[in-house]
Amino acid sequence: MNSVATASPLSDTRERGWLTPLELALLGAIWGASFLFMRVAARDFGAMPLVEVRLALGSLVLLPFLWRARAQFPAKLWPKLAIIGAINSAVPFMLFAWAAQRAPAGVGAIANAMTVLFTALVGFLFFGEKIGGRRVMALLVGFAGVVVLASGKTAGASIGWAVAAGAGAAFLYGLGLNLVRRHLTGLPAAAVASATLGVSALLTLPFAIAQWPEQAIPARSWFSAAMLGVLCTGLAFVMYYRLIGRIGPGRASTVTYLIPVFGVAWAWLLLDEPLTATMGIAGAMILGSVALSQRAGK
Repeated sequence: MNSVATASPLSDTRERGWLTPLELALLGAIWGASFLFMRVAARDFGAMPLVEVRLALGSLVLLPFLWRARAQFPAKLWPKLAIIGAINSAVPFMLFAWAAQRAPAGVGAIANAMTVLFTALVGFLFFGEKIGGRRVMALLVGFAGVVVLASGKTAGASIGWAVAAGAGAAFLYGLGLNLVRRHLTGLPAAAVASATLGVSALLTLPFAIAQWPEQAIPARSWFSAAMLGVLCTGLAFVMYYRLIGRIGPGRASTVTYLIPVFGVAWAWLLLDEPLTATMGIAGAMILGSVALSQRAGK
């Protein structure tokens, strides 16, 4: 009985050795799939109604964490949560959903990788963080990649505005991450995510009602919206915070490299969307700049 009740340190280390890469790959696949689900559902829902469904479902999945930590969320904190939620969730979700109506899913996934660079840039511009020469080079290469991506066309149509929306969403993510780091440190991360998503859902609700589609929404789009909220927003946050707790934020952030790869792959496999040369070049430039930025931060 005792021989199976405990595990040796060596077996525990071996388990974690394969478990961490597996969970990182799974998380990258899930977050990469979010752009696929947005591409499918945004056409029938429209941007604001889809964002409302995503925010509400994501908040509900994480609600047990908020309920457990409710004593740490006094009334005076909620206006700050509302502002950060709008910056870090509601508006970027809307921008990505708007872009998904106008460009392949892979375009949004590639633009999303700029979040790491924008986080460093916002920290430097507004919060007095230092930024070295290597990171400046990374920013320049990343921005050049966005320009290359925006110059591309799909089916003869320009995707420049969709790329601009994706880059704007990534900038807001970068700003939101800095605000969370400075104003919500010490609070349980999953509870903060539930609170900001829930408040954002309330702020978005009037706009979603006003723009709710008159025609019936197909089951395929409802399924995509549900997966976007429950899996890609709610459960994925739980996985991410679990990874941060086990391996630290630096190693957990390497999932950033996997999201564009999976985003493009899912769109190619399931939606038959093309991988253009422009997307490949821009993706290599942006991911290369992110890698350079991460090295500079060590």
